[in-house]
Amino acid sequence: MKEIASIQNPFIKQLVKLQEKSRERKKQGLFLIEGKREISLAIKGNYQITSLLFCNNLITDNELESYTTNETELISVTKEVYQKIAYRDSTEGLIALVKTKDFSLENITFKNITPLLLIAEGIEKPGNIGAMLRTADAANIDAVLIADAKTDLYNQNVIRSSVGTLFTNQIGVGSSEDIITFLQKNNINFYAATLQNSNEYHTVDYTQSSAIVVGTEATGLTEIWREKATQNINIPMQGTIDSMNVSVAAAIVIFEAKRQRIN
Repeated sequence: MKEIASIQNPFIKQLVKLQEKSRERKKQGLFLIEGKREISLAIKGNYQITSLLFCNNLITDNELESYTTNETELISVTKEVYQKIAYRDSTEGLIALVKTKDFSLENITFKNITPLLLIAEGIEKPGNIGAMLRTADAANIDAVLIADAKTDLYNQNVIRSSVGTLFTNQIGVGSSEDIITFLQKNNINFYAATLQNSNEYHTVDYTQSSAIVVGTEATGLTEIWREKATQNINIPMQGTIDSMNVSVAAAIVIFEAKRQRIN
């Protein structure tokens, strides 16, 4: 077992870069996960943990065993070192160094004959992405596809706001054009949440293979989605504004689709 007691250690400096910079995560194909629940979900999602850094006075040996395999390097660190690489103010004494996954559309498979998908186009706020991943996990849909990604999915704010469901959802990333081609190839109807030329969301039949498409709150979906969609849909507003948080909107439509699919 390795021990690190200095924040000047080159390996620790590497981890700090991974924590702070998206380009480093992409370059190295590695990212950090902090927290017992999140690490457990990553293991459940078949992510490969290369190293576990732990603080002896914050986690027991018995707890540590449940997160390790024969391929996992165990590294004991001092509290000072731990706090240097930790992202959260409150901590549980465990940080994992993990290999990234390939989010190519070609890797997407469907567990249902008539799959249900969520597509999020150009979402920038990590909190919204995390909230949608939580909804997708709760609804047990087939996949979440990120179109024209604006945020690194391994950003700590995405991991934290998703409560680890980043690792339990099947995720694909691509351009809007590539995702539309993917949907058409797989005979999946897709319904674009937009005010233009739209029907109320609850009047649409989602019992066949379906994808719900949402965009940013500021500008909505781009033209390609509005024009190519099987049907544009809207959520009727009864107040003074004409939109709602994108993660809330996605949840409303997804659970309507799930309601329709109850046998």
